[in-house]
Amino acid sequence: MKKRGFEVVTAYQNKEIQLPQRATHHAAGYDFEAAAEIVIPSIWKQVLTRKIGQESDNKKLKPTLVPTGIKAYMGDDEYLQLANRSSNPLKRFLSLANGIGVIDSDYYNNTDNEGHIMFQFTNFGLTDMVIKKGERIGQGIFLPFLKADQDQTTTERTGGFGSSNQE
Repeated sequence: MKKRGFEVVTAYQNKEIQLPQRATHHAAGYDFEAAAEIVIPSIWKQVLTRKIGQESDNKKLKPTLVPTGIKAYMGDDEYLQLANRSSNPLKRFLSLANGIGVIDSDYYNNTDNEGHIMFQFTNFGLTDMVIKKGERIGQGIFLPFLKADQDQTTTERTGGFGSSNQE
């Protein structure tokens, strides 16, 4: 019986996607690679090219999703934490827009996107950043979690990315 691991999502089966691996014997994180070439625009370029007085400018600044072509399976009492590579902010001016990502066990094989894991990046550098297919973009760490004594959930997952939002 499988405990935890990675698989390639159906849409990327024939696109030479590498399963995440740990780089060293003592590494906690599994390195994820970009599944496609993606341009992450500079937030400064986006701000400066907008017309003055344009309504809701800040709401149009969104992170860029970088696909991995990967989904993860794990136990019900585990999650996969997505973290930025330590070199990304310093060398490439890339930060994870959500700080860390949380991939819940019920995200695996959901009906909307099959559990496809994507990293959300914001580029705070002055120029656009190109991420090439196969480049390492972040890490995933499997972790257990605890539940409160009075734990109650309100709903079942019905979709993919962002589907557990209660807005």
